[in-house]
Amino acid sequence: MCKALFSFSALRLLAIFTAFAFLVSCHRKGHTTTETLTSGTIQISADESFKPVIDAEVKVFEASHEGANIIVHYKPEAACIRDLDNDSIRMVIITRGLTADEESLMTKQMNGGIPRYGKLAFDAIAVLVNGQSKDTAFDMADIRAMVKGDTTGRFGHYKVVLDGLSATSTVRYVADSLAAGQPLGKNVMAATSSRGVIDYISNNEGAIGMVGVSWIGNPEDEEQVNLLKKLKIALIECVQCQPVVYLPPSQYNIATRRYPLVRALYYVLKENYDGLGSGFTNFLIYERGQLIFQRAYLWPAKMDLNKRNAKIDE
Repeated sequence: MCKALFSFSALRLLAIFTAFAFLVSCHRKGHTTTETLTSGTIQISADESFKPVIDAEVKVFEASHEGANIIVHYKPEAACIRDLDNDSIRMVIITRGLTADEESLMTKQMNGGIPRYGKLAFDAIAVLVNGQSKDTAFDMADIRAMVKGDTTGRFGHYKVVLDGLSATSTVRYVADSLAAGQPLGKNVMAATSSRGVIDYISNNEGAIGMVGVSWIGNPEDEEQVNLLKKLKIALIECVQCQPVVYLPPSQYNIATRRYPLVRALYYVLKENYDGLGSGFTNFLIYERGQLIFQRAYLWPAKMDLNKRNAKIDE
């Protein structure tokens, strides 16, 4: 009788332990039994510069997977980077990869899991002028002089409008690549967002603006086409071309780097299991997601697109 009771108790304890272990394994950080590669709810942070194209990616992914809910918080890049320490944010989309220190810290936070990151596409910074402006082509020296506040050049009278004076990827690009670490000029102004830059330039002839090309460079987007009735996308000097030519931030010019203001778009995934974050990442880096980047007139980083010479008979 005692032996039977002991066996029953042992089996009961084993069952409880097994159930507890299962619950622990299924409720790892951010993971529940209802989440899969194509279902569940996650939150991500994305650089506001890329809102139009990321909105398109999320829309198609969720339409293809009814159980998926991706909540995107659009922020300046620096705020997205701070979200690497935020347990509720599963992924960030920014314009650089991880530093060695950031990767090491995230590996510790993920209990030995390894963060995934990589390039998604290549973007360009479009330079905007008012629709009435007669200045529609700029040398790179002109652009650098304007952001440094040089008033002696032929474009020294222009105000330069960015999507913020700090923390955004556009500001970082301007400060690092154009101002070369020097302070930005007093003529550099801050709008609250990329759309704020577009609105300001539309109404002010004495200013130029800089925004991510996905906000203004898609000729198939009716809203963007309508915006171009009030402003123009300036042509920028191709420094590698001989003879010198001035080019728009078109997809071909981004791909060949003939347009000089090009930057990469990266994902950083904080997930050490096959959850919805992994599923959305796979979507972004494989054919369907890459085609959406292409359709938005960015240059896909993961999909091979061949350039062919063609002859057209008249």
